[in-house]
Amino acid sequence: MQFVASLLPIIIYILVVYKIDHFALVNKRRLLLLVGCGMLTALVCFGLFSWLADWLPYSVHPVAEEAVKAVPLLVLAWRKRMVFFIDSVICGAAVGGGFSILENLFYLVLGQDAGLGTMLFRGLEVALVHIGCSAVVAAGLVLLVRQTERWRSRLGVRPFDVVMTILLLVAAVAAHVCHNHLHFNPVMQFVSVLGVMGGLLAWTYFYDVDMIHRWLDGGLDQQIQLFQSIRDGQLINTSTGAFLESVKASFPPLVYFDIICYVRLHAELSVTAKVRFLMRESGMLPPLGEHERQQVLAKYREFKQMEKNMGASAMLTIAPVVKLHPADVNAFRNLISECSIT
Repeated sequence: MQFVASLLPIIIYILVVYKIDHFALVNKRRLLLLVGCGMLTALVCFGLFSWLADWLPYSVHPVAEEAVKAVPLLVLAWRKRMVFFIDSVICGAAVGGGFSILENLFYLVLGQDAGLGTMLFRGLEVALVHIGCSAVVAAGLVLLVRQTERWRSRLGVRPFDVVMTILLLVAAVAAHVCHNHLHFNPVMQFVSVLGVMGGLLAWTYFYDVDMIHRWLDGGLDQQIQLFQSIRDGQLINTSTGAFLESVKASFPPLVYFDIICYVRLHAELSVTAKVRFLMRESGMLPPLGEHERQQVLAKYREFKQMEKNMGASAMLTIAPVVKLHPADVNAFRNLISECSIT
């Protein structure tokens, strides 16, 4: 019964968070892998705390736990495997849930006083802290990678996002430290944690759905207009065309021709990827025909080859007009994966 009381709430938490993913950004396989990663991070922390028991004070344990749990989340964010707050929260919850599962198993096996009430408290409240803090850290890491990409592309870093990144990362660690050191009535403690984490999830859900729609609607309209202007030979009449004309003298003719082709292919592939994303979200995603799949793959190969041909200087120059939002990278990846299935 102790096993059920300590583990069942964690599984329910993970499933509840997973079900808020209206856009199906995280598949079940990745969810299970992240739960496994979370269990691995718990094993690493257990070994670390046992090895450094005489030098690592208990007050540092929450900081170390959040740092170790952040490693797989940082890898996902850096590789653009989580690009919105909503999928970062789900991935963070999976890692935090996996950590809690193994931690509770350790507690059951090694604990001297592991009664039903104790394990139920750990399953309901302590696990929620791990899940919530990991979700906050994941959201902060997504913002951190997003701002790093903007800085590298010379697009400018937004001060508000920098402040938000710091607040998210610091708040997660602070919440974990406070939970470990401030103890009061267990019921009130659970209600407090549930309220904070529930509020975070609700805010994240509504914020991120709005951000996804803005990425789809605004970006899709702009890219359709850009593609039509290139197709109709009217690129020079657009703001993108005016910018490209202003840098034309900086590149040899062949490189400048590659830049124009690159912008066209980016717009065309972006439109296709976003349309497929919308259709997947609505539950009406017809399979692509063989000819369509081969066309997309051929355009994508040409697109990546042009990146190599143009070089870093040209890519940095056109970054203001070819803004590869992390969500675009993820959408491209999903489109190519779909077209590569035989």
